[in-house]
Amino acid sequence: MGRSLILFCLLMLAAPVVVTAQDPQFSQFYAAPLYLNPAFAGAMQQPRVGLNYRNQWPAIEANFVTLSAYFDTYIENKNSGVGFLLMRDTEGQAGLKSTSIGLQYAYQLYITDWLTFRPGLQAAFFNRNVNFSDLTFGDQFDPNTGEILNPTGETFGNLSKNFLDLSAGGVIYTKNAWLGVAAHHLNKPNQAFEESADPKELPTKLSLHGGVKLMFSSGTMGSGLYARPQERSLTPTFQYKTQGEFDQLDLGLYLTLEPLIFGTWYRGLPFKKLEGFNNNESVVLLVGFTKKGGNGEVFNIGYSYDYTISKLGSGSGGAHELSVSYSWSSRDPRKPPKNVMQIPCPDF
Repeated sequence: MGRSLILFCLLMLAAPVVVTAQDPQFSQFYAAPLYLNPAFAGAMQQPRVGLNYRNQWPAIEANFVTLSAYFDTYIENKNSGVGFLLMRDTEGQAGLKSTSIGLQYAYQLYITDWLTFRPGLQAAFFNRNVNFSDLTFGDQFDPNTGEILNPTGETFGNLSKNFLDLSAGGVIYTKNAWLGVAAHHLNKPNQAFEESADPKELPTKLSLHGGVKLMFSSGTMGSGLYARPQERSLTPTFQYKTQGEFDQLDLGLYLTLEPLIFGTWYRGLPFKKLEGFNNNESVVLLVGFTKKGGNGEVFNIGYSYDYTISKLGSGSGGAHELSVSYSWSSRDPRKPPKNVMQIPCPDF
């Protein structure tokens, strides 16, 4: 969830160490398709690799850095997509790190010639650990000078936790519109570092996302035998997320003037207050570049910036995000293609 909505909380000293946190997020959520919804595995109908990087609040020490890498492909004769997702998230000065490796499967079900449904599943292995070496505690300070002289006498117990996480999702779509839903942490795994009578369950995260692509008259790229249509479109999109006590709405637009893509959207939920404050988090601006080859290759790169409008203020440094993806054709050109339809959602 949006981390301006939560406080990074650590530690109950001299008690079982517990760290609770919400999931990391990407502003370019469609550029992290396997993280958004396992139903997107294989959605390009061909192999695809991608990278995502996000640095949130870089101007303060308690910043959040998230890295993601993924691969997915489509198995045409099985109407199936498979995917692999690697995530690495670092939170705050104490360096709470979360690493996950997920495997995904999605099935493509053709309901009619114009309507397709894709259910998907994910099983992921998580490791969470925390490092207190960068923190200082009261027993380390000289009471007269305030200098740090002594190693801490605090003990923290187990500082690493492994667990299995299960997720599911689905997306239904036409040529120009889509609607998806995803549920992560269905098994509500216990994320406490030490076993106790009060387990700290990771709350289930629910996401509803969708949009519609409005096509304009296309232009032309290239010439002669290399000429092809140049996409020009406007795509309103939304994503609503809820996890535990927190919820959030992303609402925005993508303008595609191939090879350039521009986007802007608002993140927050102003009609619902949190501890007396309006939930206005940020305004996001995006610029992207896409290049499509003659043999099905697609290369995308996008950069976005979150301008913070919450009480945290712009002094936090906002958030910088970069996405890169590449997709290529692996099918036998002598084999007639199936009548497949790609999900029309943006690549950023």
